[in-house]
Amino acid sequence: MNKMIAFLFVALLAVPGAMLAQEKPAAQAAPSAQAAPPANPITVSSKGFYGFVSGAVISAAQKMPEENYSFKPTPEVRTFGQIVGHVADASYNFCSQVSGEAIPVKDIEKTKTAKADLVAALKDAVAYCNKTYDNMTDAKGAEMMKMFGFNLAKLTILSINTAHTDEHYGNMVTYMRIKGIVPPTSENQQAPPPASK
Repeated sequence: MNKMIAFLFVALLAVPGAMLAQEKPAAQAAPSAQAAPPANPITVSSKGFYGFVSGAVISAAQKMPEENYSFKPTPEVRTFGQIVGHVADASYNFCSQVSGEAIPVKDIEKTKTAKADLVAALKDAVAYCNKTYDNMTDAKGAEMMKMFGFNLAKLTILSINTAHTDEHYGNMVTYMRIKGIVPPTSENQQAPPPASK
């Protein structure tokens, strides 16, 4: 768990830098040149971290075999497939509210069970949220709106969506580990050395 937190922390720090590097034209890539900050640094940082988290969830959904989509470790919790659908539903909900649009798709968790349908729905929901970020600026993100009985900035609501997505990635990781599958964010980590006797 500590490795996962450390990995996410490093990724959080690396994403804005990587995004800035992608924005620089090759001619300006000289090591001594100071990069100008993006026009909307809070939005760019938020979108970058959402991209990392949502990418991990999509990768987990793709990696889990279809026969495990109905798996749940105890009767009281969602199946793996229901988690995928739930994340898609929540993404549409949060991002549509920030966009000021009606929720374009509902009840994915309740209506879809096939892996292909759930992965496609998740990808579509993430694309919808990315469109919300593409239309966002730091000034628009500072606009307040009501959610959960609180007055919250729009970018805060998008951050809640990222946190929610990451929370359920943790569930997905547990399900994958129970099934003996290495989750996407652990794929390239070195195994610890064997304990000395």
